[in-house]
Amino acid sequence: MKASEVLIKPILTEKANLQQTKLNKFSFKVDKRANKLEIKKAVESFYGITVTDVNTLVAPAKNKSRNTKAGLIQGKKSSYKKAMVTVAKGETIDLYGGL
Repeated sequence: MKASEVLIKPILTEKANLQQTKLNKFSFKVDKRANKLEIKKAVESFYGITVTDVNTLVAPAKNKSRNTKAGLIQGKKSSYKKAMVTVAKGETIDLYGGL
């Protein structure tokens, strides 16, 4: 699997931002087929940093429904794989690109 196929996008939430500042952990949405070694290589090649640890989890799919004028609309939110990458001390990733 190519490095560009492994990383889908960074996760930018309040919890992820707190982990970035305090624990030096960065969260990414990744391909479901990618393993920890592939994720580590992809992050190191994209951002030019040293990765010390990779934790992964698969967020389960959820059923969603909402009430509208037309009645009840039901759907499904698909599952995805999430990787939390710990970066070496003193290094960081600029996810915002100088905003």
